[in-house]
Amino acid sequence: METALQRLRPLGSLSAQLEQYPTPAHIAADVLWEAYSSGDIRGRDVADLGCGNGIFSIGAKLLGADRVVGLDVDKDAVEVASENASDLSLEIEFTVSDVSDFQGSFHTTVQNPPFGAQTKHADRAFIRKSIAISPTVYSLHNEIGMDFVFQMAESLGATCVAVKRYKLEIPYAFEFHRKTREIISVVLLKFQR
Repeated sequence: METALQRLRPLGSLSAQLEQYPTPAHIAADVLWEAYSSGDIRGRDVADLGCGNGIFSIGAKLLGADRVVGLDVDKDAVEVASENASDLSLEIEFTVSDVSDFQGSFHTTVQNPPFGAQTKHADRAFIRKSIAISPTVYSLHNEIGMDFVFQMAESLGATCVAVKRYKLEIPYAFEFHRKTREIISVVLLKFQR
């Protein structure tokens, strides 16, 4: 799985405002394996909010999801995700939409939403929407804001459990970056309603 995800074409240009930092293949594979092992991927309808290059969508389909829908507000990201899926002959629905406007019902959502560092509260729309459309959500969050995410999930009628922690490497990508790379602690949270 990790090897297949490493081969995906990355996004050509990244948007700081959208916090488009790629999810590393080893983290995406581990998140998907966690969801798969819990019975939340195979034979399920899966949503990938903020799909970027389609890494979670493609991984979910490779693990036997029945239907996968990837969503991103960036049309260029959706084009790259569609091309990546096509290269693997996978049928995945990709759509361009703001997460707040997205409608549907899914067994599972898997996402790496923006952390809200560049656009304040950008993560909130993803938390709200994922819990509204799926009874089970796997979501990566900056460890610094974990307490707030727990409270928000509970206010939306979901339980929240910290499943795993990862070190996420963010390479130099934007002119405001001061280092060649930054390592931040992220937590895989599982919401259930």
